[in-house]
Order: sequence, then structure tokens, then C-alpha cells
Amino acid sequence: MGVKEDIKTIIVQSNWTITEVAREMSKITGKNYSMSNISQKLTRKTLKYEEAALIGQILGYDLKFIKK
Repeated sequence: MGVKEDIKTIIVQSNWTITEVAREMSKITGKNYSMSNISQKLTRKTLKYEEAALIGQILGYDLKFIKK
């Protein structure tokens, strides 16, 4: 799986929608996030590390680099 699928899976498993996550991201950062904006970033692979970490924080996850 890629990052797009991983993030979408975690959102669904956490009983959230992308719209709800985007709304929470907007509250926390003061920037305007929307479902469309987040979906496009995932599709284009332009989601910033900070945005991925924020999504993780909202859903109760930490991003970690794990050595193989």
C-alpha cells in the first residue's frame, strides 16, 4: 500500500471522514483545509510531512521511521 491508501485506511478505521479530519486540521492550523484539498494532496503525493503528522495526531497516531 502507498501513503494515500494507508492514510485513508487509518481515517476509516478511526471512524472519521476526510471532511472531519480537514475541518479539525483547519481549526488547529488556521489554514483552510477541505476534503477535496486533502484528497488531491494524497492523489498527487504532495501531502507535506507536517500535514501527515497532523492527521496522525488528530487520529491518535505518531509517525515513526522504523529501520528495516
